[in-house]
Amino acid sequence: MNLKLRTNSPFTIDDSQLNITGSKSETNRLLLLKALFPNITLANTSNSDDSEVMQKALIGNDEIVDIHHAGTAMRFLTAYFAVNEGREVVMTGSKRMQERPIKILVDTLRQLGAEISYEKEEGYPPIRIKGKKVTASKVTLAANVSSQYISALLLVASKLENGLELTLEGEITSIPYIKMTLALLTDLDIKTSFEGNVIKVYPKDAVESKEMVVESDWSSASYFFSLVALADAAKITLSSYKENSLQGDSELVSLYEKMGVKTIFQNNKMTLEKIAGYNYQDVNFELNNTPDIAQTIVVTCLGLGIGCHLTGLHTLKIKETDRLEALKIELTKLGANISVTNDSLTLLRSENINHDVKIGTYNDHRMAMAFAPLAIKVPIIIEDAGVVSKSYPDFWNDLKALNFQISEL
Repeated sequence: MNLKLRTNSPFTIDDSQLNITGSKSETNRLLLLKALFPNITLANTSNSDDSEVMQKALIGNDEIVDIHHAGTAMRFLTAYFAVNEGREVVMTGSKRMQERPIKILVDTLRQLGAEISYEKEEGYPPIRIKGKKVTASKVTLAANVSSQYISALLLVASKLENGLELTLEGEITSIPYIKMTLALLTDLDIKTSFEGNVIKVYPKDAVESKEMVVESDWSSASYFFSLVALADAAKITLSSYKENSLQGDSELVSLYEKMGVKTIFQNNKMTLEKIAGYNYQDVNFELNNTPDIAQTIVVTCLGLGIGCHLTGLHTLKIKETDRLEALKIELTKLGANISVTNDSLTLLRSENINHDVKIGTYNDHRMAMAFAPLAIKVPIIIEDAGVVSKSYPDFWNDLKALNFQISEL
């Protein structure tokens, strides 16, 4: 479905409240840990497509496991099935998923003794996995790869006979996501250490029964930081959020403070408020640890009429789409002056934004949601708007609750 979005001008949000679904990142990690340790229970889990795909794969018994567009599920489940002794599966996904590399993770699991082969093109899904007992415990991996490869290994490590000692070579990227994984293991009393470039996870046969409550998703919150920044006046309270979050995207608080948004935490909720009379300046952000919020930030800057230079974006080229090229194409349609490299994006200040532009979403949920707040400034059309179900199925309803006018085309 295509949706047309517009708002009244001036656009204000009175003291509104929204409940945001649980973090997809935390949920998918905990779903895998629950499969390994069935006596733990989960609360406030994500209702995203990705988490539903993950859950279905973990509780099902099919030989062919189709994870559609869910990159996290592909990586985590590759490690899970590799150590699931006696189970044989073929892991596949959408056309785009079959273009996203998996070789680094497969090679690392093979070093540990896993039995994995490619069904089509070398280095890419679909892959055939014959689960077996893994006794090797030491492996080396390039530090600048997707943190999901690293987390996939760490999540299954406690079930390896001798645990895991993982050495990362070079400069580590996406450290918050690695620390999130280790923190969840620690919560289950699984012993870990992270010293220098060496991560250790010790073997653990069983854990005590425990309820694990998932914090709400910070990536989903990013679109409301953008809304508040672009509104004439706004105050939105979101739940459930912690000031000392495990999620890397909690950097939104400090980043959006530089774009006129104040954040207050109280009783597991956070309130976002527009700072009146804020003096906007061009921003320069290094997003190595938080690349998923780059799309939201650059659209906010366009709406505010300020420039930005964003770096640390090298992983965006292998997401649901090549996000850097997609941003360049769609922002240019809106009249933006934007340039991209393999790992950076530069937007120049511009006064005008083109009206009624059709924004392509490229099967990428974040493209749809990142551009939506721009409707505060100009009417826009979001193509294939249903793609948001991948991570935030309630997104359009939540915007309507904030007085966005949304019509189906």
